[in-house]
Amino acid sequence: MSDELHEIGMRIRREVLGDEYVDRALANTSEFTAAFQDFITRYAWGGVWSREGLDRRTRSAITLAVLTALGHEHELELHIRAAVRNGLSEAEIAEVLLHTAVYAGVPAANAAFAIARRVLADPDG
Repeated sequence: MSDELHEIGMRIRREVLGDEYVDRALANTSEFTAAFQDFITRYAWGGVWSREGLDRRTRSAITLAVLTALGHEHELELHIRAAVRNGLSEAEIAEVLLHTAVYAGVPAANAAFAIARRVLADPDG
């Protein structure tokens, strides 16, 4: 695997999630989690998020919809902040969640709206 893919992934990961989050994740890396950290940096961030087929705003919208549909609330909080960083407005985030309610269910979207309201009230929190 190329070091370039890891470097690209780390750059994008930091741009999307923020230095503070990434630094904390890396500081908490252990021998047990090191391979996973390398995997997500190379493949999720370096391999997928770096592709030119979709812009970051669109990738963020898709990510919010999928995380909502799957009920991954902890990751949803992180990616709501990332969506704001990638240029989605509060209104656009609400539209993504409303649209997701139709296809993934009202309970999932209801939980996502509650998380989004809390995160958007304190985006640095």
